[in-house]
Amino acid sequence: MTHSSAARALARRATIRAMLLVLIGAIGVQSSAAIAMGLFDALGVLGTSSVRMSIAAVILLAVFRPRLRGRSRAEWAGIVLYGVAMAAMNAFLYLAFDRLPLGVATTIDFLGPCLVALAASRRPREGLLAVAAIIGVGLMAGFGGPFDPLGLVFAALAGAAFGLYTLLAARIGQSEGGLPSVGLSVAVAAILTLPFAIPAVPLLEAQHLLPLLASAVLGTALAFTVDTMAGRLTSARVLGVFFAFDPVVGTIIGALFLGQLLTPAAVGGIVLVVAAGAGIVWSAGERRVP
Repeated sequence: MTHSSAARALARRATIRAMLLVLIGAIGVQSSAAIAMGLFDALGVLGTSSVRMSIAAVILLAVFRPRLRGRSRAEWAGIVLYGVAMAAMNAFLYLAFDRLPLGVATTIDFLGPCLVALAASRRPREGLLAVAAIIGVGLMAGFGGPFDPLGLVFAALAGAAFGLYTLLAARIGQSEGGLPSVGLSVAVAAILTLPFAIPAVPLLEAQHLLPLLASAVLGTALAFTVDTMAGRLTSARVLGVFFAFDPVVGTIIGALFLGQLLTPAAVGGIVLVVAAGAGIVWSAGERRVP
C-alpha cells in the first residue's frame, strides 16, 4: 500500500468513526426528547430543558473534573461560546418540540449545520452532497398537517444555534482541552438556563426524576460528548452533513413512539440524507491527510 492510499484509508476510517459517534448522539438526543416531552405539562417546556441541562452539567463535571486554571483567554472564549450555543439550541428546540412534530422540528433544526457544510464545501461534488441533504430534509418535512408558525420560528432559531454548535464541536474537539472542556461548556449552558430551572425545581415529584435523569444522560451528557469526540476526528464541514442523522432519527422515533406517520416523501428524504452522508464519508478518504 502506498503512502497516499494508506492516508486515504486512515482518513476514511476516522470519518466512519465520526459518523458512528454522531449517530449515537442523534439517537440519544431524539430518544431523550421523546422522554422529556412527557414532562412538559408538569415542569414547563423551558423548565424541563433547563433542569436536564443542570443534571447533565453535574454528571460531566464529576466525570471529567476539568481544571479551571491554566487555560488561555481564547480557550475560555471557545468554552463559553460553546455553552451559549448549547443553551440556545436546547431551549429553542424544546420550544419547537412543543408546537411541531418531532421529525419536522429536527428537520428544520438540521438546516443550520447543513448550511455550515455547504458554506465550507471545497469542491462542487461536496457542495452537491450538502444540497442533496437539504433536499432530503425538505422532503421529510412534507408530512403532518399545517405547522404552527411560532414553532417554525423556534426551530429555525434552534438551527442557527445548531450551526454555531457544529463549528464549535470541531474546534473544541480538536483543542487541547477536549472532553473536559465539554463539561465546562455544559456548565456554562446550565448557568445560563438557571432562570428557567430554578422555578421548575419546586414542581419536581418523585416520578419525574428517572425521566429527567434518562433525558439528561442520553440527550445532553452523552450527545455533547460524542459530538465533540466526532469533532476531533473530522472537520465542521463533514460533521455538519453527519448531523443529518438527527432529522432521520427524529422522524423514525416520531413515527414509532409518537404516532407521527411517515409518508413516501419522508422516506425519500431519509434515503437522500443517508446517501449524502455516505458520499461525504467516501469523499473524505480522497482528501490528503497531513
